[in-house]
Amino acid sequence: MESNIRNFCIIAHIDHGKSTLADRLLEYTGTISKREMKDQILDGMELERERGITIKAKAVRMNYKDKDGKEYVLNLIDTPGHVDFTYEVSRALAACEGAILVIDATQGVEAQTLANTMLAKNAHLKIIPVINKIDLPTADVDSAYEQMKEGLDVDAEPILASAKEGIGIGEIVDSVIANVPPAKVIEDEPLSAIIFDSFYDSYRGVIVIVRVFEGRIRKGMKISLMASGAEYEVLEAGYMRIKMVEADELSSGEVGYVVAGIKDIHDIKIGDTITEKTNPTTHPHPGYKEIHPFVFAGLYPNSTSEYDGLKTALEKLRLSDSSLVYAPETSVALGFGFRCGFLGSLHLEIVKERLEREFGLSLLVTAPNVVYKVKVKDAVFTIDNPAKFPNNADISEIWEPYVEATIICPAEYLGALLDLCQKRRGRQIQLKYMNTKIVVMKYHLPLAEIIVGFYDALKSVSKGYASFDYEHIAPQQGDLVKLEIMINSEVVDAFTIITHQDKAQSAAHFLTEKLRGIIPRHMFEIPIQAKVNNKIIARENISAVRKDVLAKCYGGDITRKRKLLEKQKEGKRKMRQFGRVEIPPEAFVAVLKIDE
Repeated sequence: MESNIRNFCIIAHIDHGKSTLADRLLEYTGTISKREMKDQILDGMELERERGITIKAKAVRMNYKDKDGKEYVLNLIDTPGHVDFTYEVSRALAACEGAILVIDATQGVEAQTLANTMLAKNAHLKIIPVINKIDLPTADVDSAYEQMKEGLDVDAEPILASAKEGIGIGEIVDSVIANVPPAKVIEDEPLSAIIFDSFYDSYRGVIVIVRVFEGRIRKGMKISLMASGAEYEVLEAGYMRIKMVEADELSSGEVGYVVAGIKDIHDIKIGDTITEKTNPTTHPHPGYKEIHPFVFAGLYPNSTSEYDGLKTALEKLRLSDSSLVYAPETSVALGFGFRCGFLGSLHLEIVKERLEREFGLSLLVTAPNVVYKVKVKDAVFTIDNPAKFPNNADISEIWEPYVEATIICPAEYLGALLDLCQKRRGRQIQLKYMNTKIVVMKYHLPLAEIIVGFYDALKSVSKGYASFDYEHIAPQQGDLVKLEIMINSEVVDAFTIITHQDKAQSAAHFLTEKLRGIIPRHMFEIPIQAKVNNKIIARENISAVRKDVLAKCYGGDITRKRKLLEKQKEGKRKMRQFGRVEIPPEAFVAVLKIDE
């Protein structure tokens, strides 16, 4: 029998109207009343609403009755659009049979539109194209249609819609029912369900969001998590209809939540298969590829008393963000903290804001850096912390991570963007015109060059019109050096960066000058030096605050004045020897702005 369940997601470039379309679908299907409705209702995080972006994929169940009175269950998963959250998109696609591809009529096809379409095609999903925002005066439907045909290679006729005005919503729902393959119902097999999301509830423990492929999951059932081997009893199962609605069971083809009193957050692995303990499945879901962080930074509490709070907060956050990786570390300048791995610089920013808002912490972040592979003699080391980088004399080869970047922009900004990529050590791979006005460029770029300031610079030189997406490729050899900053003759590990040989001099001058302006004057002179390979390549001095020791000398012999000055000089020398330089938090932010 054909199932009445349709599992689908919405994919698009950032800010093309995914969340607004989800709002209209919820209204159209009567899942939520006009009175309860608010914009971006699926974006539950305050941060998502403020920034107008989706950070986490959201699942919601809609019951819909068509004109003939036939009832359908529509399971919608709203996905993020930013390149840093591609992982969230891939997880959503694994739980679906179809995807609504949204293209902004005013912007046309952009970089993430291209990337997410490829993900959906690779997952063999049925794609339903929608050209959104047709009500805007700047909408160019013909151009968007032409770009979709040429750039995305999607043959289906697009539905013209305006999510804001509610135009075309009925056609989208009808198209989902007609074109998305019904979920396969296999109820006589042992339970096989995939975990594609989870979150933490302080009363009920870890709540997992699952898609059931085979069998059924019900209250009281003893379940086993196949990757971790943990065993639990199901306390509650149900559907996500904005709020959680308890049900007797979740059967094959359905999407819902499971509560099993899971207190140990380490038992949950996103992509794991849930099966029945007494009758396990013989074919677990292949899961997702293990996600590896690409950008690392140190997170330190401003007060040492907050260290335990930061540790607990990271554990809880890791539950809803499985791509976050962290390990404890200590810094001479900053004390105890954690070395954290992120998918990109936006991911770093979001994690920091979430930790501060949701857990009331006050944090300090060191400069982000990437993972290098270093060959010393015959051994190869992986280094995620610049302070641990070996001396250049011992290194025979260094490999740095590279990405293949796709940039889509109007032809008039081509020159400025070529210049930007050249400055960032990029190598051009492809340049083609999507039509007479739009250009697609592919570049191989070092990841270290794009994690700080690149996106802002790209938007700046293209007046906001260029879009950018990247995927990771094999690491390549690079001529890199470790740049260390010494303050009062002591190396401050938090300021250490890895940079290209050609950029070391300018980076050294930038940092020493910046720090001279930020670090306050002390009672003794403070030298700020930058060194590469034990050779000082830049220096700035912060002069001492001096007490006027000659104020009480109204006259008399010059030797008396000299004696007082010499005594002061000796005191300053001793102070400099034993004195401790207070470095304000703003100084650590200076390193983040080195490439701007």
